[in-house]
Amino acid sequence: MKNAKVLNFKLWLLAPLEILQMTLKPVIRVWHKREGFLTELAFSFAFLSFTVFGCNESLWTTGRLDSTSINDLVPEATRIIREGLADDNPRVRAKAVEVVATTEQVILMPKVQWLLSDESVPVRFLAALTIGDIEYSLAKNKVAQLLRDQDENVRVAAAYAAARLGAPDSLKLIYKAITSKNQTVRANAALLLGKSGDKSALKPLYWALRDKDSDDKVRFQAAEAIATLGDERIYTRLWAMLISAYADDRVMGIRAMGALGTVEAKNALITKLDDDILEVRLAAAEQLGMLGETIGEPEVLDVFTKNLTAGLEKEGLERVNVLTALAIGQIGTAPLTKFLPQLLEDESKFVRVAAAKAVFQCTMKNRPR
Repeated sequence: MKNAKVLNFKLWLLAPLEILQMTLKPVIRVWHKREGFLTELAFSFAFLSFTVFGCNESLWTTGRLDSTSINDLVPEATRIIREGLADDNPRVRAKAVEVVATTEQVILMPKVQWLLSDESVPVRFLAALTIGDIEYSLAKNKVAQLLRDQDENVRVAAAYAAARLGAPDSLKLIYKAITSKNQTVRANAALLLGKSGDKSALKPLYWALRDKDSDDKVRFQAAEAIATLGDERIYTRLWAMLISAYADDRVMGIRAMGALGTVEAKNALITKLDDDILEVRLAAAEQLGMLGETIGEPEVLDVFTKNLTAGLEKEGLERVNVLTALAIGQIGTAPLTKFLPQLLEDESKFVRVAAAKAVFQCTMKNRPR
């Protein structure tokens, strides 16, 4: 039986879990709380002895390092993501694509466009999603070709991209996919309907949430999509996820509360900073940072100052370090960002990619508005 006090749902909160469940089954392991099968998604930091200036601070007590110092890390971060896009491991390629999308690294979009032909279904899916998010019109013809891809997951991602590039009728394909018997297709359709911004998607999303044939990943993704669309009626469902005995449920609920982003959602997230599980606390700190709240800074700093990773096996260390990096990128204060140079040199590719994302997020915070 699964221990409710142990976070076995090893996912990097950059990506929807169903995307990485499409393929790579020999390398993916995560205990599912009901069926008890292993389906993995793991990812992750260590200590740093020197100081770097943070996104939201103008002075650090051991030396002044302004936003230019953060900018000095950009070339290394860019190199890491560029190499990640060409990595032999499709999981690394997928993570690198996500960073391009979420941090708007337009300079790397030609490489993302190339990945629309990748052999990996998750990579093609994420590349198409990124084309849509960035509205990269130079890939319009290739997106049109992907509408005929052999994999339905890729076709729905291509439909999302096509809609963002000026063909709104393409969304019909996603609306149809939400009723698919294939649970991964259904979950990905929920994700894309949430990202579409179309409030008329609420009806099919609630249907997917309540349908007896929907599995957990569909329900989790539908709940988050509803939150993304700003429907506050979902709050009660999200709160139930936050107080679940299972840490994986709590992490998914935290991400969805971050997507909802209301004052009530923020207050709920604050309660998770006291969770028994480190990964849950880090996830809450990250989402609060995304919402402009730095209250989770002490929880992230504790990873270093209290050596909370001592004794962790390699996989657990990597997972915690990735979540720590993601939280640093969203919170962006000097006491945290001083650890970024070391994280960029971590032995784990996943940690380095997460740290590169954090660097980009800091530079985005520093851009004039």
